Amino acid sequence: MTMKGSGRATEWQEVDRFGDEESGGVGWIAYPGERMQRASHALAVDGDVYVIDPVDAEGVDDLFAEFGEVAGVVILLDRHKRDAAAIATRHDVPVYVPHFMADIRNDIPAPVESFHRELADTGYVAHPVLDNVAWSEAALYSEDTGVLVVPEAVGTADYFLTGRERLGVHPALRLMPPKKLNRLAPSRVLVAHGEGIHNDADGALDDALSGSRGRTPSLYFNIVKRSLPM
Repeated sequence: MTMKGSGRATEWQEVDRFGDEESGGVGWIAYPGERMQRASHALAVDGDVYVIDPVDAEGVDDLFAEFGEVAGVVILLDRHKRDAAAIATRHDVPVYVPHFMADIRNDIPAPVESFHRELADTGYVAHPVLDNVAWSEAALYSEDTGVLVVPEAVGTADYFLTGRERLGVHPALRLMPPKKLNRLAPSRVLVAHGEGIHNDADGALDDALSGSRGRTPSLYFNIVKRSLPM
């Protein structure tokens, strides 16, 4: 199993489908066999589609079309530029970035618009998770739908999880978990590494954050064990 695929994906796996073009969404994992399990999402609000941290793939435009017209592409993590510019250019829409990540705009070969709280008029609000020299990340949350999108701080790919966790804190944040996420009460958590959580999402998030430090040794042991040659 490779860590990360390259080039435009010719195969992808659909994940996280919910709702309809009024208030639904869908996700996909390009290169389903890669270990990073990079997931991307399209969120629909009244027929407008916002594509989140996308990894491009052949045929994915047809997935967007099921929910409406693409109105924008969103980057929620400074290093998740991925294929945002390519998809934005193809659909002639801007790339949206949270205002505190505006420094990355020069690295995006497409029109960029920054936003402070609400993304356009979608009801989705950006909540800063981390903002330092090494890591700038925002979560996107809608109180109306209960949908929370977290690009990196938590995930469900195997290297995020240990024991019986359904959702886990990123290995690099285990000792200092992003407690700001505790303020939110999601009914659904979508992540950029792995499939989302659609049942008892609030409970899964609380368990991930509250148990993060105590489970750190176990997670690190598993990561080292998997990296050893067999």
